[in-house]
Amino acid sequence: MLNRILDPAITTVMNTYQRAPIHLQKGKGSYVWDMEGNKYLDFTSGIATCNLGHVPDTVKKALEEQLDMLWHCSNLYHIQVQEKFASFLTEISCMDQVFFCNSGAEANEAAIKLARIYANKFKENVSPVIVTFKQSFHGRTLATLSATGQEKVQKGFEPLMPGFHYLTYNDAQDLKKIETICPIAVMLELVQGEGGVIPANKEWVEELVTICKKNNILLIVDEVQTGMGRTGTMFAYEQYNFEPDIVTLAKGLGSGFPIGAMLAKNPIAKSFVHGTHGSTFGGNPLAASAGLATVQFLTNNIISKNNEMIIYLWDELNHLKKTHPIIKSIQGKGLLIGVVVDRDANQIVEAARKEGVLILTAGQNVVRLLPPLTVTVEEIDQFLNSFNKILYEMGG
Repeated sequence: MLNRILDPAITTVMNTYQRAPIHLQKGKGSYVWDMEGNKYLDFTSGIATCNLGHVPDTVKKALEEQLDMLWHCSNLYHIQVQEKFASFLTEISCMDQVFFCNSGAEANEAAIKLARIYANKFKENVSPVIVTFKQSFHGRTLATLSATGQEKVQKGFEPLMPGFHYLTYNDAQDLKKIETICPIAVMLELVQGEGGVIPANKEWVEELVTICKKNNILLIVDEVQTGMGRTGTMFAYEQYNFEPDIVTLAKGLGSGFPIGAMLAKNPIAKSFVHGTHGSTFGGNPLAASAGLATVQFLTNNIISKNNEMIIYLWDELNHLKKTHPIIKSIQGKGLLIGVVVDRDANQIVEAARKEGVLILTAGQNVVRLLPPLTVTVEEIDQFLNSFNKILYEMGG
C-alpha cells in the first residue's frame, strides 16, 4: 500500500495534473516539507491561495473554535459567521451583497448566471452574449471554460456553451466592437494570471468602463487570483479607479480552505431570488470562519504594510534582468509577478525545485512568482540567491 502511495506511476487519482515528483506533507509560513523531510521555500502560495502563508495561526484558531461548535448546516438556515463575513466583504469593497460558493469557477458561474437573469428581467430584446478576452482564464467547468479565451483549455470539450465572444486583451481597436456586439456583460481579469501575468493597460480599462456605462453593459471583474491583496491592494480594481458591477473571489479568500464568493451591487444582486441559485457547501460555518479570519487579518495587518516587500522584490528582479539576458521582461502587479524568459519556463521551475524553491509557470516562457503576502526580506533574499544561481548555471 505504501508503494502505491509513493509511486506516482501507481495511482487511483485521475491523471489531470502534471505533478512534480514530491509529496508535500506539512507547511508553515513560507515553507513546506515533503515526506522525506526536505524543506522548500514556497513561492507558489498554492497558486495565490495561501496569501497568509501556510497554516496561519489566526485562521487556525478560528477554525479550531468553529470545529467545537458547528461544521456544516444547510443554507436553508441563517449562519451567523457567514452573514458576518458577507458584511465585512461589503464594507471593504464597493459591493452590496455576497453569494458564497466553493471555488473560483463556481464564483464565475454564479456571475454568468446573475448577468443572464438580470438581463432577462430588466432588458428587452437582448442577446445573452458575454464578452471575455483572449488568453483569459475563468475556470474549468463547462460554462467557465467556455468563457475562457484559450483553445488549449477548451479542446476536447466541444460543443462549448454558447453565449461568449472573445476580444483581444489590451487592444483599443477591438473594444470598439463591443457596441456592435451589444453584450449583456463584459468579464475580465485586471491581470491575466494563467495567460502570462499580463496587467491591463489603464487607458484601455478606462475606455472599457466608458463603453460599458454608456451602453448599460454589466462589468464583471474576475478577482479570483488578483483579489485579497495579491496585487498590492485588497482588490485589483482599486488601482484602476472604477467600480465593477460584479466581482468574483476565491483562492486567497480562505487561506487554503475551499471558499469562493460572488459579490454584486444591489440593482443586479436583487435578480437572484429564492430558488434561482444555490450551493450545498457554500459559505458553511467552517469555510466562513476561515474566510472571515483571513480577510480581517489581511485588512488589519498585511495590506498597508506590504508595499515595502513588493518594492524590494521588484527592484531586485529588475536588477537581475540587467545581469541576465535570459530575462526578457518583468510584468504583473504586486506579488503576482511574471518573469518572461527566452526559453521553456519549466526548465527554470525544475531547477528551482532542486534548489529547494517552488515556483510556477504562466505559459511556455513565463515564470510565475506568487510568494505569500507575509514574505520577509530574508525569504526574498533566499529566493533571489537561488534564482541568480540558476540563471548563471543556464548561461544567462
